[in-house]
Amino acid sequence: MKRHRTWFSLVSFCVVTALGAALAFALIIAGGSVALASHLGAAAEETHELSPDASAAHVATSFTGMITDSHCGARHMRKSNQNSADCARACYRKGASYVLVDGSRRYTLIGGDGALNKLVGERAKVTGSLHDDAILVDSAGPSL
Repeated sequence: MKRHRTWFSLVSFCVVTALGAALAFALIIAGGSVALASHLGAAAEETHELSPDASAAHVATSFTGMITDSHCGARHMRKSNQNSADCARACYRKGASYVLVDGSRRYTLIGGDGALNKLVGERAKVTGSLHDDAILVDSAGPSL
């Protein structure tokens, strides 16, 4: 009798373990799907908010801070032979975007790339409308 009970408990243990693993895997996949869907929904909403028609509804505001790139931020590579402005311009050419760093706040700058390129690595005053953590740039100039 004990021999059948041992096989039965082994088979039961394997079935329960397989079902538990399948349930855990399903929960991980479902959680990832929900996270991806919410991220894509937020990105689509941000794209909709940053359309030219939406910018007319927001008031232009002035922001002051250091203009740098989204890849390095305020800390550029120490061992490169470039200063912070050259490093930021190189990162921008490689696909990073310009950002305005003001203390602990960091704003992505959208538009005005010509003016921003001249002010990279310097404190600047950027005028534009704020959308979440992005500024639609109307103008940019050196900070006084």
